[in-house]
Amino acid sequence: MKNNSLDDGKKDFILFSKMHGLGNDYIVIDETDEEIIPEEKKGEIVKTLCRRGFSVGADGVIFASPATLQDADIQFRIFNSDGSESEMCGNGIRCFSKFVYDNGIVRKDKIRVETIAGIKKVDLIVENGKVAFSKVDMGTSTFKTSKIPMISDEDEFLDDELLVEGKLINMSVVNVGNPHAVIFSPDFDNVPLETLGPAIETHEAFPQKINVHFVDILNKNEIRMITWERGAGITFACGTGATSCALVGFRLGKLETNVLVHLPGGDLNIEIYEKNGWLGAFMSGDSVLVYDGVIEIKI
Repeated sequence: MKNNSLDDGKKDFILFSKMHGLGNDYIVIDETDEEIIPEEKKGEIVKTLCRRGFSVGADGVIFASPATLQDADIQFRIFNSDGSESEMCGNGIRCFSKFVYDNGIVRKDKIRVETIAGIKKVDLIVENGKVAFSKVDMGTSTFKTSKIPMISDEDEFLDDELLVEGKLINMSVVNVGNPHAVIFSPDFDNVPLETLGPAIETHEAFPQKINVHFVDILNKNEIRMITWERGAGITFACGTGATSCALVGFRLGKLETNVLVHLPGGDLNIEIYEKNGWLGAFMSGDSVLVYDGVIEIKI
């Protein structure tokens, strides 16, 4: 379904698609022909749309917009459920890529997507005219604390301790287009995610907040993880998070280059590569259209 507001004179009706990647769910809106939600109201309306039980409900809202970079086919913008805009989202960009292909907005099986974190290349597997599966080049990562950003005297914060509410927690941080804290937990099944997640997300060491992941290593090619997502809370999955956990595990010698990641909402495959001395990764997984809908919103 091509998303546009229905012109009733006030543009109060918004067409949207509800999608998810492993249960990480999003409202997707097409703004390629016109701006549906004014820029100054996007954050406020996103919060309204994402409020579960009172509106559509979602972990965030994604907008398809015209590309501003010459080398990109289309622009991806994502807002968290708290109304804040994020740089990048792995599950979100897979939903977005399926949305723009299936709706004929960008009819290519190799898409160059503009994000705040740079251009991401997405390869689409198409079956019966619809996207069934996608592989995203997540780009290269950085472990530099200045790039997370993290307030620290260390150049990199890997397998180090941070004092969180009076308790030392061993963690590593990485930026894969957005910031992540990765904690390998020996007591994974008893992690108090609902309390430790927000405490780490909003820790003074992270001036722009941070995504938080707890990891259980099953073997060198397989992990389990749970997530407290910056600006959204507990989510079923996080694509950039799965990428971050695999990269940190590889950097610390705990994991190999190919990692199967089990998330509460399903599985992702992460393939690590090295480019010009930097570590990067491919992320593979599916995305699902739940339904198309229309909602009345005061704009």
